[in-house]
Amino acid sequence: MKALNKQTVNLEDFKALISPAARPHLELLAQKSRSITQKRFGKTIMMYIPMYLSNECQNICTYCGFSMENKVPRITLTNQQIHAEAKAIKAKGFDHILLLTGEANKTVGVEYIKNAIRLVRPYFSNISIEVQPLKEDEYSSLLDEGLHTVLVYQETYRKETYKIHHPKGRKSNYEWRLETPERLGRAGAFKIGLGVLLGLEDWRTDSFMTAFHLDYLQKHFWKSKYSISFPRLRPCEGYEHSNKIMDDRDLVQLICAYRIFNPDLELSLSTRESPSFRDHAIQLGITSISAESKTEPGGYASETNALEQFEIDDHRSTEAIAGMIRNQGYEPVWKDWDKSYQ
Repeated sequence: MKALNKQTVNLEDFKALISPAARPHLELLAQKSRSITQKRFGKTIMMYIPMYLSNECQNICTYCGFSMENKVPRITLTNQQIHAEAKAIKAKGFDHILLLTGEANKTVGVEYIKNAIRLVRPYFSNISIEVQPLKEDEYSSLLDEGLHTVLVYQETYRKETYKIHHPKGRKSNYEWRLETPERLGRAGAFKIGLGVLLGLEDWRTDSFMTAFHLDYLQKHFWKSKYSISFPRLRPCEGYEHSNKIMDDRDLVQLICAYRIFNPDLELSLSTRESPSFRDHAIQLGITSISAESKTEPGGYASETNALEQFEIDDHRSTEAIAGMIRNQGYEPVWKDWDKSYQ
């Protein structure tokens, strides 16, 4: 494969690396991906954890447990509950936290998110969010509060498929979501996270469009760092299974292709994946991994009856996952370089 042997890889090469023709060469892809990752990142894995603030949502999304049409208990954390969750998470050793909400502007709008950032800042040095798309000035105000990273997944780049899975709510506006990373770039976000929900559409098509989007953003907003995540569809309240879900070998191929395409890219893998897959993925090119995740608000400090966004697959403790990383010769990292150094 020409793409596998090139020093500098472009979008056409990435297309070749994720093509069916590359699948028989998976071992060679894995070897090159592992070598590039260790040269760029060393043998380290960044540890993070998601913290759900609310499962309120005004959207209907066919694949999400938070979908407005699901008639289940809804919870939005109070200040006291946010403190309790932060303390419980900090006790596990985490210093990187990802704050998540459903999309409900009146309940969990910009002021709520800003307040949540202020509340958790004393506990964590790195704060990320995954919430509804916001305006440029709103992102700027959150960055001023100490926000580090914003994740915004397009879900699928095929407009017709997007409409099928987002029939109601502000999320049904395809263009508004698509333009969100640009607003983040203009606002000066330190890191921007991209991705699609693997299983809604042909994974190769969506992944190529993600790489195309990434390439565009890096050329125009080169001061920001970028990450890619690989969420595959998981069971949840009201979800019907897709016939487009990729298998494990496909996901390995995609992870390796991204690493070869972009050596500096952070590649993140969540607890959606099985323990076995995550154990093997550590050496393929992944640089960031979550542990002991809860996908319902208030899940760390107390037992709740809140709705989960989706079912996780890797239920191991933080200690167990950190031990697994060490056993493979890697080092779990709890605090990355502070952005003030850069």
